[in-house]
Amino acid sequence: MDSLTQAVLGATIQGTLLGRWQGRKALLYGAALGTLPDLDVVIRYTDAVAAMTYHRGFSHSIFVLSALAALLTLLVRRWRPNPAYTTQRLFLALWLVLATHPLLDAFTSYGTQLFWPMQTPPIAWSSIFIIDPLYTLPLIAAVIGGLLFGLRGRTPRLPVAALALSSLYLLSSLGGKFMAEQRVYEVLERDGIRPQSIFSAPTPFNTLLWRVTVLDGEDYHEALVSWFDDEPPRLERIPRGTDLARRLRDSPQHVRLAWFTHGILRYDQIDQMLVVTDLRLGMTGFHPFRFILAEQRNGRWQPVAEARRWPTSRGDLERLKLLWQRIWHEDQVIPLSSWAGLLQR
Repeated sequence: MDSLTQAVLGATIQGTLLGRWQGRKALLYGAALGTLPDLDVVIRYTDAVAAMTYHRGFSHSIFVLSALAALLTLLVRRWRPNPAYTTQRLFLALWLVLATHPLLDAFTSYGTQLFWPMQTPPIAWSSIFIIDPLYTLPLIAAVIGGLLFGLRGRTPRLPVAALALSSLYLLSSLGGKFMAEQRVYEVLERDGIRPQSIFSAPTPFNTLLWRVTVLDGEDYHEALVSWFDDEPPRLERIPRGTDLARRLRDSPQHVRLAWFTHGILRYDQIDQMLVVTDLRLGMTGFHPFRFILAEQRNGRWQPVAEARRWPTSRGDLERLKLLWQRIWHEDQVIPLSSWAGLLQR
């Protein structure tokens, strides 16, 4: 999730558990600690694929963050002891502030390596967009309320209520994901399509309209599914360019990227370059992570030594308006194939 959401989540948790004794400082401590795992972005990696796939790695590991919470508890108890609350309560607060950061990230589409250093594929439950106001606003309200009115006294009600509302909304997003995938599975079964894999994620800033991507051999299908739809989803078949993937047999960056994305990739030849697109993030035709992994030299494809990012567009307000209208109106046409065609430019 975005840094603001992680900061107010950490602030709200620490304010709930330690605000009675730390007052407004609990919000500041929690906000700083809640954004700590994302400081791995300052590390300089070898190339663009490494920068993407090693982010949310060791710094988002439950094992590493649990050890850090224990270390911080010992340091706070030694240098800033407060007999008013127990060591167990302090550890619980610090652990929750740290651990909820990668857990919340795992609900997005990016991929979070919760169990690093184990070499398990990144977890991406992909039930919430990276920025979702309905999740964040209750937490912001709780932090503003705590700063204005303080947190002294018994367990503050506003942070508890905010955490409950945001958590319920997050859980409801899993229901939307299940709904969208089930409706697409029904169409696949009807049409006799046996998919290699299926990936679903909410469209920007909401959990009412879902984009479902289905890998099907040399093609993939895109569909939009709203909670308010009456008719079955309409699948749009789009070429995936898998024949180009054979040019990347000797590319370690491609191996790493395929592992990180669970193979939800598309391949395009643009001029003399082979561009690989992570189809999971963003919106159809507007995906933020695209990489040059090979170049054609003297008629032969050569994997690049250092992968580079391909310039991308994130869409515009007009397309967002179309998607918003599509939530409520099933007959609103969204030209997914045309949008996907922009990736060939």
